[in-house]
Amino acid sequence: MLANLKIENIAIIEYASIDFEKNFNCMTGETGAGKSIVIDSINAVLGEKTSRELIRTGESKASVTAFFTDISEITKNTLDELGLPCEEDSSLLISRVMTKDGRNLCKVNGAAATVSMLKTIGLHLINIHGQADNQELMSPERHYAFIDAVAGNDKLLAAYTESYNKLLSVKAEIKKLTVDEAMKARQIDLLSYQIDELTKADLHIGEQEELLARRKIINNSQKLATALNEAYTAIAGGEEFSGATAMLFDAAKALSAAAEYLPDAAAMADSVQDMAYTLDAYQSDINALSDDSVFDERELADIEERLDLIYRLSKKYGETEEEMLIFLDKAQEELHNITYSDELLAQLNAQYEQVEAETLALAQELSKSRKTAAKEFAEKIQQELSFLDMPETVFSVRFSEIPFSETGIDEVEFYISANRGEAPKPLAKIASGGELSRIMLAMKSVLADKDDTDTLIFDEIDAGVSGRAAGKIARKINEVSRHRQVICITHLPAIAAFADHHMLISKAAKGEKTYTSVVPLDEVGRTAEIARIIGGNTEDRIHLESAKLLLKEAAEYK
Repeated sequence: MLANLKIENIAIIEYASIDFEKNFNCMTGETGAGKSIVIDSINAVLGEKTSRELIRTGESKASVTAFFTDISEITKNTLDELGLPCEEDSSLLISRVMTKDGRNLCKVNGAAATVSMLKTIGLHLINIHGQADNQELMSPERHYAFIDAVAGNDKLLAAYTESYNKLLSVKAEIKKLTVDEAMKARQIDLLSYQIDELTKADLHIGEQEELLARRKIINNSQKLATALNEAYTAIAGGEEFSGATAMLFDAAKALSAAAEYLPDAAAMADSVQDMAYTLDAYQSDINALSDDSVFDERELADIEERLDLIYRLSKKYGETEEEMLIFLDKAQEELHNITYSDELLAQLNAQYEQVEAETLALAQELSKSRKTAAKEFAEKIQQELSFLDMPETVFSVRFSEIPFSETGIDEVEFYISANRGEAPKPLAKIASGGELSRIMLAMKSVLADKDDTDTLIFDEIDAGVSGRAAGKIARKINEVSRHRQVICITHLPAIAAFADHHMLISKAAKGEKTYTSVVPLDEVGRTAEIARIIGGNTEDRIHLESAKLLLKEAAEYK
């Protein structure tokens, strides 16, 4: 579970250290106090995308650190797969520092990590449900995902998707080969010309570089000849002076004579003589270089002609010899396929029929699983909605068969009738905001045992709800919190009263800046805050009595 969250320089939060407990944690505060910033901070440390605008005005960086305890085995396995350390006490420390220049410094248990790693780990740590989740209910194309979650269709859907993608690939190959005879002839002519042109060119990798180097030598042959001649003369000598080789031999002879009286000179004599022999060998090497620099005008013309050919080919087939040779291989393969297209087409059609049959079988299995799960899902949703003060609601899942798609052959849509006697209609078209909130909560309750995260966050999921329904939602969230940690941001007093731990988010202006604080509330503080939520006045006796009554009713229920 999430035990502590430290926030530094995120929006109007300069610094906050928030301790969370087990079961039901609640955060309340006036609009704009910074509740959404806490959620943004949690999203940031879980590897979600962030904006530089999140960094507090006047600061160069911001950071979020989250400390978790009793992490699950699946989280430990994920850490191991990512090569990140895992603490023996099952704790986990994640931090993310964000800078104005867009850089991120992430750490997991002290080890360097990436933002994508944080996101991978975060999938098993916290599940955040907010008003945005209601958009999934408003999008019929996403309804199948709820049913798949109930049915546990992950592996089956993955197998179908793999087969479906293979079917599309074979279909694309068939389409490439299915051309009319005139088009086929034109393709054969073009490919034959391209293959012939590249084959005759007889390219080899690195050829252009070699030719450019040789051309450079030829174009600078006069300078090269002069330099080599000067080097040779300096080493070998000329008619009027001795070269370095002869002078070194003389020096070695003189040192040998001195060695008769100074023994240390003997080693020096040998060393100098070795240098003389080395220089003597360089004379032959310089002569060889001089021979290589000899050329005729025809050689330069041949090089220019070859470079021009390579340049012209590069404009059509690829910048480098390697790219051009790859083009040649592909052209030869394509020509072969077109030439023998009838045979290949027959093979592909047979393959398509086989893959189509496999895909259909998987799609039908997936559809059967969904329909079985949908029946159970609808029954449980109706039970939950009845508890959430929607007893007359009829909830159903309707299926329509469609051609193969990425998700199968099912078009899935939720239907509801919120009032007795009314025919069910598409949920996305008739549900109100308050109904959507309760339907979403009902679904989260039904799917709770399918969710392996240790912490659930409800970010104002109660929007559009009031009165008796709010109390029912509070009881349902309390029920969910008995099996895992729940953090709820709410504006409803009934929900706040059911929290096991209540925190107040408030802001205040100091000087020219605004500061947000997060503080845990005791019984007196809770009563005052709930009174504020009820009527905006923390000192009004009626509101305080109402707050006490809500807290008493919640305590008795729990």
